[in-house]
Amino acid sequence: MHVAGRIEDYALIGDMQTAALVGRDGSADWLCLPRFDSHAVFAGLLGTEEHGFWRVGPAHQKGEEPPRADRRRYRGDSLVLESEWDTSRGTVRVIDFMPPREQHAPQLVRIVEGVSGRVPMRSALRMRFSYGWVVPWVQQIEGRTVAVAGPDSVWLDTEADTYGKDLTTYSDFTVGPGDRVAFAISWQPSHKGAPSEPDAEEALEATEEFWRDWVDHCTYHGPYREAVVRSLITLKALTYAPTGGIVAAPTTSLPECIGGGRNWDYRFTWLRDAAITLSSLLRTGYHQEALAWREWLLRAVAGDPENLQIMYGIAGERELSEAELTWLPGYEASTPVRIGNAAAGQLQLDVYGEVTEALHLAHMTGLARNDYASLLQLKLIGYLEDHWDEPDEGIWEVRGPRRHFTHSKVMAWVAVDRTVKLIESGEVDGPLARWRDLRDEIHRDVCEKGYDKERNTFTQSYGSQELDASLLLIPQMGFLPPDDKRVIGTIEAIQRELSTEDGFVLRYPTSQVDDANVDGLAGEEGAFLACSFWLADDLAMIGRVEEARKLFERLLALRNDLGLLAEEWDSKLQRQVGNFPQAFSHVPLIDTALRLTASGAYGG
Repeated sequence: MHVAGRIEDYALIGDMQTAALVGRDGSADWLCLPRFDSHAVFAGLLGTEEHGFWRVGPAHQKGEEPPRADRRRYRGDSLVLESEWDTSRGTVRVIDFMPPREQHAPQLVRIVEGVSGRVPMRSALRMRFSYGWVVPWVQQIEGRTVAVAGPDSVWLDTEADTYGKDLTTYSDFTVGPGDRVAFAISWQPSHKGAPSEPDAEEALEATEEFWRDWVDHCTYHGPYREAVVRSLITLKALTYAPTGGIVAAPTTSLPECIGGGRNWDYRFTWLRDAAITLSSLLRTGYHQEALAWREWLLRAVAGDPENLQIMYGIAGERELSEAELTWLPGYEASTPVRIGNAAAGQLQLDVYGEVTEALHLAHMTGLARNDYASLLQLKLIGYLEDHWDEPDEGIWEVRGPRRHFTHSKVMAWVAVDRTVKLIESGEVDGPLARWRDLRDEIHRDVCEKGYDKERNTFTQSYGSQELDASLLLIPQMGFLPPDDKRVIGTIEAIQRELSTEDGFVLRYPTSQVDDANVDGLAGEEGAFLACSFWLADDLAMIGRVEEARKLFERLLALRNDLGLLAEEWDSKLQRQVGNFPQAFSHVPLIDTALRLTASGAYGG
C-alpha cells in the first residue's frame, strides 16, 4: 500500500508549464495537466493511492511498503532526476524528466536502466482525473494505452507489456546491466487524435541540453554556487513559459501545520513573489525571464491599475474562486484541501512597493525601457496617493480584521521613493515636488505610529505590541540605514521574540489574543524560511557577518537531499511543511548568498 512521503521526500521535475513531484519510492504523487493550475491526474499526495499515482521501481510483495531509493540526484545542473535502488538481485536506476515543451504534448518520461544483476521491476499507473474524483475509461488503441475522461486524455507509451488490474495499468519486467526500458505519458485534449509517440532517448538528450544551456547564463560564481544554481533552476521550473507568469509553488494544500487547516492553493502568480523572483533572476544574469515577467505584468494589469489584484492566474486570469475538495482526506489528514484562493480579493498595499521596486530594478539593470511600464508605475502611485493610509490585510494575507500594517506602509514608501527616482532620472514626467512630499509624509507616519520607543522596535501594526518578521525588510528596502538604532533594535527584538529554539524565524506570533489569532486563523505554523533568510541578510548588513553566515548555512542544511525547500520548517517535528518547492524560500536564499559573497563572509 502506497502512502505519501514526507514533503522533503519529493523531487521536482517539470517542463515550465506544469510539474510533477516524485517520491523516494519512485512514485509520482502529484501532477496537474496540462498546466500548473489544471486538475490533478495524480493527487495521491493529498490523499491515498486511490486518488492517482504512478510508481516505477523494484517489484515488492503485496502489502509491503515500496522500497525507497538508496540514492538520488539531479543530473548535473538540470531537472533530470536519477534514483537508484540497491536490491538483493542487483542495482537499478530510474531516470525521470519532463521535456520542455515546444510543439509536442506535455509529457512525463521515465527510463528504467539496469546497472548490475537482474532486477524485477514494476510500473503501476493509476490515473484519476479531477483531483482523484474521476476514474477514466482506459482502452488499448494500436498498442497504446489511453485513459479518457471528459476533456482530458492521457496516453501511455512503452515497449514493455502492460495489463490492467484493479483499475490500474501494470507492467512487470526485469532489467540487466545496460538494459533500458522507457515509459512515457502524454496529455492531449480528448477530442483530438492521438499525440505523437515520444522518443525517450532523444527527449532526454534535448532536456539535458536545455538545462545546460540555461544554466550557462548564470553570472554568479561564488562559494554558494551549488545552492544558488539549484534555486535558480527551481525558479525557472516554476515559470509558466507561454506567458512569463511565475507560480508561488506547484502544489496546493500542503499544510503549514501537519493535521491543521492552514492549507492554501499556491499555483498562481502573486505579484509579490513574482517581483522578488524577478529581482533574483536579474541579479544573476537572467534578463529574458525578467522581460517576460514584465510583459506578463503589463497584460495582467492592463487598463485597470486602480483595481490591482495581489495575485492572478498564470495567464493573467483575475477570477480565482476558492473551493474545497471534500473527497480528498488531505496530506497526513490535513484538511480542508483547497483549490483557488480567496486572498485574490484582498487589499495588500505592500504589493505596490514590490512591483515598483521590481520595475525600478529592471530599469537599473538595463532592461529595455517600456513606456507602458513607466505609465503603469505612475498610475500605481496615483492610486497609492489616495489609499496608502488605509488599513489592509498585509503581506501575510490575514483573514482577520484589516490593520495599519507597518510593512505595508514601508512598502508604500518604497513605491513612491522609486517613482520619485524615475522622475528625477528624466525618463518620465510626474508631480515631483508633490510626490517627494508624499514620500516624506509616509516616512514620518511610519516612524511615529509604527515604532515603539520604549522597546526600541517597530511593531506589526500601528498601536500594536506584536512583532512581525516583515519588519526585517526595513533596511533592505532602504527605508532606514542599517546602522540606525531603530533598525538594530527591531532586528534584536525579532531575534528574541520570534525565533524558535534553533534560531529560525516565525512570521508573527500565532498565540491567541482575545480568543482569536491576529491572522483570523486557528492553529500554529512552522518557522517561515524566507523570514529566516531575511534575518541572515540583516545580520550581515549590521556587521554581524559571522553570525549571518552561520544562520545561512543552518538554513542550507534544511534543504532536502536535492536542494529543495518548502515554505516553512517545523522545529518540533524537524521537517519541512507548507507548499513545495516554494519560490518565496528559494529567492531569499539567492539574495542572502549574494550578500554574504559580496561581504566575504563564507566558510572554507
